[in-house]
Amino acid sequence: MSNSSDDSEKSATGIPALVQKVMKLKPVRVFQHYASNGGPLMAAGMSYQALFAVFAALWAGFSIAGLVLASNRPLLEELIAIISSAVPGLIGEGGAVDADALLNTPALSWSGVIALVGLAFTALGWLASARDAIRRIFSVGPDTTFFLLLKLKDAGLAIGFGIVLVVSAGISIGSTTLIGLAFDLIGVDNTSGFAVVVARIIGLLISFALDALVLLVFYRVLTGIRIPFRRVISGALIGAAALGVLKALGGLLLGGASNNPLIASFAVIAGLLIFFNLVCQVILITAAWISVGVADVGLDLRGLSPDQLEAEAQLKQAEARVVVAAAERARLEDALREARGLRRRGISRKLKAAVREESRLKDETTSPH
Repeated sequence: MSNSSDDSEKSATGIPALVQKVMKLKPVRVFQHYASNGGPLMAAGMSYQALFAVFAALWAGFSIAGLVLASNRPLLEELIAIISSAVPGLIGEGGAVDADALLNTPALSWSGVIALVGLAFTALGWLASARDAIRRIFSVGPDTTFFLLLKLKDAGLAIGFGIVLVVSAGISIGSTTLIGLAFDLIGVDNTSGFAVVVARIIGLLISFALDALVLLVFYRVLTGIRIPFRRVISGALIGAAALGVLKALGGLLLGGASNNPLIASFAVIAGLLIFFNLVCQVILITAAWISVGVADVGLDLRGLSPDQLEAEAQLKQAEARVVVAAAERARLEDALREARGLRRRGISRKLKAAVREESRLKDETTSPH
């Protein structure tokens, strides 16, 4: 069968040959894999859940941050700036959340703790959905770990993401201070165009590194899939670059939503939904990129033992033999309808033998090994 396909590829010329070449390109195969595994539908569901999860995470996170970082107002403000740049239109003037309201989030009371737990589960639900979606893109079954352990794992990751945000805010403040000192030493004005560009580049690098780290944790830790590090890091870098482009275009997305008179009353929420949908698609398309790359080198991510892989290969071979036998039986049935005389008798004998062979092969594929 492979020889015939190779021959058809060699004989194809013109537009058919061009189509065959295009279909072999990795980006095309990635989008086919993404679509065939329900990527767009899963991204839509994830984005809807993300809208609720992000507000829950903000309230829960700043309730805790307000207690821990109450004496460090600049760090809290930088944390808000990082989140605002990561999700355009979420925080700030004209956004869904007022920055002052976050900075003045009340301290936790007993009722606040109860609300915090409920909101935390809402935020953790998005992580669970992301895990299931990414595992499906990798053609790996659902995680069979006990659900309470998975919730604890998700909670640990959520806390870890929060700590990373705080650390990145601290790094941003520290780098800004160091750059200011360096410019003072060499006599460069901190408000000059050069200084602004350098500060902007450093900010973009911090954001890029943060996105790449989050994606790396998503694909390797959240999913529990043992993906080769070289494969997952390349995918995480590609995904981080795509997310950077999305953030840069986030203002255009919100502007387009606000210019639509039909949704003007809830333009910010509509813009956030569009943005979250694109972010979730980037996450899943990047997962598809990694999955296709892993498949190209013949790696299996399901964690099967060598014996299980061999048994699976034997089963596929047996199923292929059944397909061949069924095709031969169908060919003989067609020939029998057209045959006459002695030739019909000979074909009838061959057909009976083909039916028996097909039945035997089917029994082999269905019998337990």
